[in-house]
Amino acid sequence: MTHHPAQDATASTQPLHVLIAAPRGFCAGVDRAIEIVERAIARYGAPVYVRHEIVHNRYVVDGLKAKGAVFVEELDNVPDGAPVVFSAHGVPKSVPADATARGLDWLDATCPLVSKVHRQAERQVEAGRHILFIGHRGHPEVIGTMGQVAQGDISLVETVEDVATLDLPADLPLAYLTQTTLSVDDTAAIIAALKVRYPGIVGPRAEDICYATSNRQAAVKAIAEACDLILVIGAPNSSNSLRLVEVAQRGGARGQLIQRADEITADWLDGVTTIGVTAGASAPEVLVREVIDRLAQFRAITTETVTTAEEHMVFKLPRQLLDSMPVE
Repeated sequence: MTHHPAQDATASTQPLHVLIAAPRGFCAGVDRAIEIVERAIARYGAPVYVRHEIVHNRYVVDGLKAKGAVFVEELDNVPDGAPVVFSAHGVPKSVPADATARGLDWLDATCPLVSKVHRQAERQVEAGRHILFIGHRGHPEVIGTMGQVAQGDISLVETVEDVATLDLPADLPLAYLTQTTLSVDDTAAIIAALKVRYPGIVGPRAEDICYATSNRQAAVKAIAEACDLILVIGAPNSSNSLRLVEVAQRGGARGQLIQRADEITADWLDGVTTIGVTAGASAPEVLVREVIDRLAQFRAITTETVTTAEEHMVFKLPRQLLDSMPVE
């Protein structure tokens, strides 16, 4: 380890114990979305357009830009004849319809677990139910899911308080669905409130909150009590990363969202003996290593990985990318 004499005066002599949460970082949906963009560039050549950040992570987005991806907010920004990829968060139904109408070659990188919620929304409306969708207003996944059905068929619920103010006809058949990246505990409280107010409400057979979100939250819960501070590597617009910060704080640790290791300063470690490190579902493992190396610049460190689940999920790629790809 390199010696930093200038930091000796401020550095505590006590070694810093680093608890690394597992699972952390990339989920199967993010892996698939990134691979779709990379394969699209290999197949069509650059530039390949991507509507919205493919996943909410600056490092990942910059890496794909360097390979030839061009990120745009709307389809209008995609030139005629250019290939376009839809982000992992999903898009309203109108977007692929518009892309098809314009004759664009489009690829859908929507996470299959989000697509599952889209299909549930359609089925509930077909069954004559009004949907109460639990999610965060303005998040791309929420915009995408609410855009699967007619506006009058779905209402957004963000908090337990929102449940009390819902003004729906007493005889209206109801169903609830949820964004995939929510806090497991908060969502359970909202669902409980909905069931009290609307005993006949129908829910999905399985949890909509995805396995990766649940697993990452459980891993943070498992280390929170032992940690003074938990660093969550993720973007400020990443829903699942923000939820990890909340889980850390509820578990009694200080929770801090960071995008890159260089944000960490020596004073963050004042009085800290045990620090936790995790990463949201769109943050690559290279950023976790970077954070651990940064901590080692300030203090001698010991590391321990705390594993609460094993993940083996893999999602298939879209057919268009499989038919003419050279075998790796």
